[in-house]
Amino acid sequence: MDFVHGYVYARWPYAYIGLAKGDRKAPALLRPLVAGVGKLLFRSGDDPAVARQAFAARYHGKVLPTSAAEQWVTLDQPIELHDLEQIIPFATARDLILADPDHIAVLDCPCRAGVENPCLPLDVCMIIGEPFVQFILDHHPDHARRISQEEAVEVLRAEHKRGHVHHAFFKDAMLGRFYAICNCCSCCCGAMQAHRNGTPMLISSGYIASANDDACIGCGRCAEVCPFDAISMANGIAHVDEAACMGCGVCVTVCAQGALALRRAPERGEPLDVSSLQTGS
Repeated sequence: MDFVHGYVYARWPYAYIGLAKGDRKAPALLRPLVAGVGKLLFRSGDDPAVARQAFAARYHGKVLPTSAAEQWVTLDQPIELHDLEQIIPFATARDLILADPDHIAVLDCPCRAGVENPCLPLDVCMIIGEPFVQFILDHHPDHARRISQEEAVEVLRAEHKRGHVHHAFFKDAMLGRFYAICNCCSCCCGAMQAHRNGTPMLISSGYIASANDDACIGCGRCAEVCPFDAISMANGIAHVDEAACMGCGVCVTVCAQGALALRRAPERGEPLDVSSLQTGS
């Protein structure tokens, strides 16, 4: 079943994600196939809360600050790590196995493509390593292209400047492991919308934003751009809701006063930091 699920997901991602989000009609011939996979995986009789937990266990994203995301797209050797409980707190889809890590493709974002007036550009979903990259290039030549590691870094930095969040995505049907870094906007992204609606499919970076009250001038820019609505303004200064903060670092970048910084939050799990994982520290 996982093979069929993975093939359907990777072969027809626009139909799969469009149907999941409910904002795009899949081609008539594909709707029964995609819907059938969903029914097999998530029985309609399940309690909604149980179904949401089951979905998150199969398909989830780990928030990455830009510096961490850049590490993953500039790897120069294969990496294989298993059972990352402290980093990916799910029973499935938590392995890091990257063959040919310098093989990277950008795919037109299925979430953005299904929205009437999407955020641009569309080509911001990065598929990393084999066999995923070649499959995407073979089956989506009009929506995907191979890029260099240097180009991948440029995509990450440009998306961060736009206020978008890097997520490393893991999926059980994608060989139970990491396969992509998506650059997500809160208005189009199905994963962020699902997370807001109670499906716990996004995992904190392991950091939270911390505000320096003495440096804050109350401009409110950080609250405007926070993708997770974790910052509010009160009494002329920024306040961070630590429970809502996912440690993406978008607010840190826009604060001209340097009043915000990311700090480690051990209670939010371990960062997906390639340098520490490779050294075992």
